[in-house]
Amino acid sequence: MLGKSRSEFLLEAARERAQDVLLEHPIFRLDPKAFERFITALEAPPAQSPGIERLMAVKAPWTKPPA
Repeated sequence: MLGKSRSEFLLEAARERAQDVLLEHPIFRLDPKAFERFITALEAPPAQSPGIERLMAVKAPWTKPPA
């Protein structure tokens, strides 16, 4: 309906929810060392997950050609 792939849709939904949560608690304090760990975690690629890889490999029923 939106012209987006599953991945795009899920990433956008997750990003919007994360933004909502952060906006509810806009101020948090970290010492410099904790801040560096926080930034490193944010910038790190996501961990490999066999479950997510299997999920993303499943074709949506609405994308399969009719039998």
